[in-house]
Amino acid sequence: MLGKVRTTRLRHATLIGLKSMNLTAVFQKVPEGYIAFVEELPGANTQGATIEEARSNLAEAVTLVLDANRQLAEEALGSAEVIREPFAIPAT
Repeated sequence: MLGKVRTTRLRHATLIGLKSMNLTAVFQKVPEGYIAFVEELPGANTQGATIEEARSNLAEAVTLVLDANRQLAEEALGSAEVIREPFAIPAT
């Protein structure tokens, strides 16, 4: 079992143009502290000596993953003509 599952708001969402997004942060106690990841976002994982440090590190990891994905998409598109628009996911 992975320990407590908590839903966390993406703290740095405004940095990437989002108003808010709810994701599921998972924290697991290990001998060295805590490991953490976001269920819905592969690659967003981290660790911390305390759960507070793991939370802070996870917010940064999410921002870095989203920024990297955006940059990779822009590089792959090159000078192609595309349409970009806001995309909202309705609450379930």
